[in-house]
Amino acid sequence: MSFRARLALVAAAAVALAIVAASFAVYFIVKDQLRGPIDESLRHSAVEIQHTPPDDILRGLFHLTAELGGAAGYPQVVKPNGQALPIAGGGGPRLPVEERDIAVARGQSGSFLRDAHVSHTHVRMITFPVGGVAVQVVRPLSEVDHSLGRIQTWLILIAVAGIAIAAALGLLVARAALAPVRRLTATAETVTDTGDLSQRIDVSGHDELARLAASFNAMLEALEESTRAQRQLVADASHELRTPLTSLRTNIEVLASDRTLPPGERGRLLNDVIEQLGEMTTLISELIDLARGEQHVAEPEEVRLDLVAADAVERARRNQPKVTFVTDLHESTVHGVPSTIERAVANLLDNAAKWSPPGGNVEVGVGDATVTVRDHGPGIDEEDLPYVFDRFYRARAARGLPGSGLGLAIVRQVAQAHGGSVVAECAEGGGTRVVLRLNGASSNS
Repeated sequence: MSFRARLALVAAAAVALAIVAASFAVYFIVKDQLRGPIDESLRHSAVEIQHTPPDDILRGLFHLTAELGGAAGYPQVVKPNGQALPIAGGGGPRLPVEERDIAVARGQSGSFLRDAHVSHTHVRMITFPVGGVAVQVVRPLSEVDHSLGRIQTWLILIAVAGIAIAAALGLLVARAALAPVRRLTATAETVTDTGDLSQRIDVSGHDELARLAASFNAMLEALEESTRAQRQLVADASHELRTPLTSLRTNIEVLASDRTLPPGERGRLLNDVIEQLGEMTTLISELIDLARGEQHVAEPEEVRLDLVAADAVERARRNQPKVTFVTDLHESTVHGVPSTIERAVANLLDNAAKWSPPGGNVEVGVGDATVTVRDHGPGIDEEDLPYVFDRFYRARAARGLPGSGLGLAIVRQVAQAHGGSVVAECAEGGGTRVVLRLNGASSNS
């Protein structure tokens, strides 16, 4: 059974329950209203007879006599010994006598009303004490039962019709309410069959289904962007690897050939091979870092940004002995992944050292969840500034220098993963200043 059918069935069942409950309530209310006047009339007759002088009681009872009650009622006297004396004489029907009636005749109980059947006629009976005996007075309920029967038939018909209408309306309401779900299902099936992540669902309103559709669209958009970035990364990586692989293959083929090489040429080729292997190793390592950064495999924790920067500076001093690193580190704590933050800071330092002249200074500052790295190199051209954090982007001035073009891309990825940002700008007096900000941090200076 489909979800729409189940929803319509539940709605119809709820309406049916309400209709049945309302029908029962209406039936018993009408029944009470129809029988109320008869009970009141019987009580009135009992009160009149009880207040009639003893000499006129028999006349009053004869005055009530009619065929099974007529308009005023049909009386019968019950003695304390249980003997019943119909007022209408021997030819009239006898009323049923129970222990409760005898108890009234004996003065052991008060007046009461009950239903009974006399000569196949449904009647309403009152029993009350009068002068040492009990008097029973009945009135037929034929007209009331006939009216109640018609009302019962109509209520059953109305209930059946109401349930049928509720089922039909339930199907229509379920169809309308689940329309966004059908569109969501159709879109998901289309994406599954075609792999087309550009599909979107039209969102209207602000209810739960609209929010679900919006969330589904956001998920598709994120998947599409992730797929696009993945394809772009593969394409860029293939392009970047093609050149060193081609050069490496050529050099190896020359070294493996039998031809005689000029003096020193073999050593130069071997150095080129080693250098190309190093570049490929760096490129592959940075590609792995990019992939790991997108997966967020590590749990974030409280990180002392100033201590991370201090460790990165010490390693940079060992690797770049020709550059002087000047630090101004203030205590600053951020919430993030220590290894990725450390890699981002190290990449900033390596990039600054690469552009610094021998003996030049690289200034490193930490404070307020921010890392600032400034070099005194030639700086970045204005036309290159918007692209320096793109993957594999290398300015024209950098194409003769070692590097893969992924270092600053990793920095931007780390910044975005930590809710921050990174910007590069031309520094006053020459050189470049790069500012890495990590949000969601508490800092002390």
